[in-house]
Amino acid sequence: MFKNINNKTIYVTLAALGLLFFLFLYTDFKNNPKIINGSEFYIASDQLVVKIYDQDFKEIGDIPRGTKVKAQPKKLINKETDVNYYKINYNNQLFLIEDSSLVSKLEEVVLEKKLYVRTPVTVYADDQTSAISSMIKKGEEVEILGFDKLDSDGKVNKYKIKYGDITGYVYGKYLVESKEQALLNYDQDGDYPKHLRRVDTQGGGSAGNLDYYPREKPKFEDNLMPEEVRALYLNSGVINNVDEYIKLAKESNINALVVDIKDNTSPAYKSPVMKKYSPTNYKHAFNSLENYKSAIQKIKDAGLYVIGRITVFKDSYFVKDHPESAIVDNKTRKPFNHNGSFWPSAYNRLVWEFNVELAKEAITEMGFNEIQFDYVRFPDRTYKLEQDKTIDMKNIYKEEKAQAIQAFLMYATDEIHQLDTYVAADVFGESAHPYVTGYGQYWSAISNVVDVISAMPYPDHFNANEYGFKEIVWTVPYKLLKFWAGNYVAIRQKEIPSPAIARTWIQAYDAIRAPRIEYDADKVADQIRALYKEGLRGGFMTWNASSSLSKYKELSPAFKKSY
Repeated sequence: MFKNINNKTIYVTLAALGLLFFLFLYTDFKNNPKIINGSEFYIASDQLVVKIYDQDFKEIGDIPRGTKVKAQPKKLINKETDVNYYKINYNNQLFLIEDSSLVSKLEEVVLEKKLYVRTPVTVYADDQTSAISSMIKKGEEVEILGFDKLDSDGKVNKYKIKYGDITGYVYGKYLVESKEQALLNYDQDGDYPKHLRRVDTQGGGSAGNLDYYPREKPKFEDNLMPEEVRALYLNSGVINNVDEYIKLAKESNINALVVDIKDNTSPAYKSPVMKKYSPTNYKHAFNSLENYKSAIQKIKDAGLYVIGRITVFKDSYFVKDHPESAIVDNKTRKPFNHNGSFWPSAYNRLVWEFNVELAKEAITEMGFNEIQFDYVRFPDRTYKLEQDKTIDMKNIYKEEKAQAIQAFLMYATDEIHQLDTYVAADVFGESAHPYVTGYGQYWSAISNVVDVISAMPYPDHFNANEYGFKEIVWTVPYKLLKFWAGNYVAIRQKEIPSPAIARTWIQAYDAIRAPRIEYDADKVADQIRALYKEGLRGGFMTWNASSSLSKYKELSPAFKKSY
């Protein structure tokens, strides 16, 4: 019956059919490129999980976004809802999933278009380093351009964002879906109103403008922190005699050493990070990298927990290298001399980056268990000078002081936790009082962020008759510290959802003010006993600026006691 059809007609017909088939494939490819491109796909969503269904289109569970699955190319339509589905193989079972939830590339699985800043965020220049490009304030909207990685639950670690002319990365945990959520403060009907009432009276900022959202306090399996840390402090100059301190520690029930990495004008070792960011610190280092590394290894080999101390915002050498970072005298426009030292402004992000990079290097090279940041504050007693416009704090982002201090510690903690290392912050004893200090320390805001908060309530630093005491307070250290710990610290620790371990510095030197009484083993034991009595049982650290071995030996009986 095909005898009247010539070859030309057959060729034309076949060509037409081929064209129609090509157009069909092209249209399907255009509309469903993921199915044409292969059989392995990824789950995509603007939420952490995506719903999955049985063959009757009934919801039976969910699957985290980012999960790799195999999909069958035949599309199924739910006639009741007119929604398209594909069959997927997940854990060797068949499920249905909406067609919009499948993509062919992992980098396409995050479908959020915009999010909002829940707490002021650091913007990273890239997703590999701790380099800072900017910051964004609470409540602001950011455009989502991508992400660095997902965890197994579908959570984004860092989003790639655009904000105005700023492009960079911010941690996903600080972003939320709506502006209303972003403007809320944690525990608005609980403890937050207490913070809100503590208004700015000394120039440090208002407690109500700080972040109190819960933060996970890690326990690193390969880096266990002793429940009670008993530590001696070693400055940069005594590290070459570390064997004697290790011997004393072993004989005195000491299980940890606090060792300087960088003190103001006393950098501990010739750090490559110092060479890059602050050549003057590098030039004046006390020890070679090799000698310092060897000393730290001896401490670790002895089974002692080792804490690296870094002074942050009191750094004359950094100011010499970066005068643009300094708090300046407005009359001379030169760095402001505060009691013989120069301070880079705590608002300056380059000094944040330097100190965190230094910490990361020390962890990687030396294996520190914990990094302790000291001088995490603005200079004290400068409020009037700032009011009078005598000095310029270089507040480039228009932050309150306490906001900048908390933000630095968030940044430092986020970075250092990635190396399975704990973060501690030293604070003045005054910071436990129910107000924001003029230098930007507020106990609750700091304790909620870091792993360990280490106050410095040295009795001879209090006013002689502090808290209405009839006695000179440093003559009665037990009574003083019991009052301070019970009436201030214990209360502050209960006002936040994720308080740090309270591990306190104790005075291990003779009083420097009249009456210049000796701080012997009994006086040191009195301090520890008072702190422990009020629940501050995270341990103690001995402050003796010279790290006097003879003084530590004299105080050894206090360290041997149980409290």
